[in-house]
Amino acid sequence: MRKESVNFLKELIAAPSPSGFEGPAQKLWMERTSHFADEIRVDVHGNCIAVLNPGGSPRIMLAGHNDEIGFMVKYISDDGYISFASIGGVDIHLVPARRVIIHAAKGPVAGVVGRKPIHLIDPQARASQKLEWHQLWIDIGAKDRKEAEKRVALGDPVTFPDGFEVLDGSKVIGRAFDDKAGSFTVSEVLRLLRGVKIRAAVYGVSTVQEELGLRGGKTSAFGIDPEVGIAVDVTFASDHPDVEKKQVGEVSLGKGPVIARGPNINPRVFEGLMKLAGARKIPHQVEPAPRATGTDANVIQLTRSGVAAGLVSIPNRYMHTPVEMVDLNDMENAAKLLAAYVQSLKPGQDFTPF
Repeated sequence: MRKESVNFLKELIAAPSPSGFEGPAQKLWMERTSHFADEIRVDVHGNCIAVLNPGGSPRIMLAGHNDEIGFMVKYISDDGYISFASIGGVDIHLVPARRVIIHAAKGPVAGVVGRKPIHLIDPQARASQKLEWHQLWIDIGAKDRKEAEKRVALGDPVTFPDGFEVLDGSKVIGRAFDDKAGSFTVSEVLRLLRGVKIRAAVYGVSTVQEELGLRGGKTSAFGIDPEVGIAVDVTFASDHPDVEKKQVGEVSLGKGPVIARGPNINPRVFEGLMKLAGARKIPHQVEPAPRATGTDANVIQLTRSGVAAGLVSIPNRYMHTPVEMVDLNDMENAAKLLAAYVQSLKPGQDFTPF
């Protein structure tokens, strides 16, 4: 992957964007993507929409969500300890004894999630304890509530600090590849298409609040009213221990983007993506999706009177943890595939399934 693209991805991962607080990452996405778009705007929910060839046909929407899981400050005790709740689906067992960053009005505040030392936990309690969010707290070193309130406020968002790091070759780790891998890929598609002759009108969208119920994908699709809409998200890699391929399917890092097939996916869109992947010799994998997917493709498909929907995913190990792992080559190939698909679209193209 080219150096500028990798640097942008690093910055995007570093920018905090818990659902509902996506501003820092969205501004970064808009600043970079504006160089490849004819028009760019942000809507009332914070979705960023970059348009290329706005007078073209058909209208295609490419959507990757830029929000991440995180936490929110709920209560500050008299002793200055902070109670918090999750934003999105966070595994509570990953949280104790972790460093966190509270994104306060005056700037980031470092803290740790407190945990009683193992020496002081009864052996029976160690084996049977079921954690609840109200049993955890964030310690920012404040001596009391008054001091803590000078630095943080109720409702402040919180994230893990874990950033982008290269593990081996093209494999990288960090928090929030779900789904900054997708919003990054959408920006890359527009970069690849800039200056290329296309007939379609391309709406590249970095959506918000996907982790809370596909909210930004729903509202932005309604506003754009696309004829074709492809979500770019992550999917579960099954190439590591303790994953049953008979249940999850077979998906591996480094073997290419994953093209979904099922009732959420328009057959013509699936066929077009598969045909181009083969013709362009782009590595790819297929994911059976027998019901509605948990991605923006779900709400895009159901917009207005219906949209021809597709889903292209990046394989992801350890999803919704601070150490999500992806392969840069998969993102690069996803961008190439989607750019080729956009170039293949023609005015009047029929997407009815039979």
